[in-house]
Amino acid sequence: MDWVEEFYSRTGAWWGGAEAVVSDDDRERAGRIRAHTGDGPRKVLELGSGYGGAAVATALAGHDVTAVELGARADHTPRLAGENGVRVTLVRGDFYTTDPGGPFDVVAYWDGFGVGADDDQRRLLTRIAGWLTPGGVALIDVYNPFDWAAQHGVREHRDARPGDGYPHELDRLFTFDQRACVATDTWWETARPDRRYSQRLRCYTRADLALLLTGTGLTLHGTHHDDDDSWSYLAVMGAAAP
Repeated sequence: MDWVEEFYSRTGAWWGGAEAVVSDDDRERAGRIRAHTGDGPRKVLELGSGYGGAAVATALAGHDVTAVELGARADHTPRLAGENGVRVTLVRGDFYTTDPGGPFDVVAYWDGFGVGADDDQRRLLTRIAGWLTPGGVALIDVYNPFDWAAQHGVREHRDARPGDGYPHELDRLFTFDQRACVATDTWWETARPDRRYSQRLRCYTRADLALLLTGTGLTLHGTHHDDDDSWSYLAVMGAAAP
C-alpha cells in the first residue's frame, strides 16, 4: 500500500485547481446519507476524504462530520469548509492506524475501497464495525470487476486545459489482473513517461463482498448501482447480529 500517499498527493496537485470544490457529485453523496438514514443530523465519519468536497457537502446538509485523509489533498479541506461556513473535523493519517474518535451513526467511504489485499479490507471493515453506533450504517463504494476488466489495455490522453484548472498534459493506462481481481490505473505527464503513478484497487463482485464481510462484525444490507457509474456500486452495511 506504499503507493497511496504519493499517488493521491501527486494527482491532487495536478487536478486540485479544478476539482477542489464542492461538486454536484459531492452533494449527491451527501444525499445518499439521508436516503439511507432518514431525516435528522447524524454523526458522520468519512474515510479517504480527498479534497474534502463530500465532507463539506455533508456538513452543509446538517451533519457533524469527521474526515480522515492521508495525502496532501486534505490541505484544501479547511479552505472549503471556511468558504462554505461549516465545520469539518479533519484527521490527517491513514485509517488503518489513526483514531478518529466516535462512535458514528454513518461511516462513508466514497470511491477508494480496495487498497491492499483481502486481509487489509477485513482489517478496515472490522475497524468500521467498531466505529458504528448500534443501528449505524456503513456506505462504501466498491469497484465492479467486470467493467474494469473490460478496460484492460485502454489508454487515454488528456490535453492540458489551464483555463479550466488542468494545467498538465497527461496520459493514462488501465490494466486489470483477472487472477488477483485488481485494477491498476496509471497516470503520467506526457513529457515525463518515465515517471508514472499508479493506484491499485481490489475489485469485488457482490457475492465476493458478502464473503469478505465474514468475521468483520458487518453484514451486507444491500447494494445499489448508479446508472451513470459502471465502475462501482454502493454497498450498504450494518452491524452483524451477535
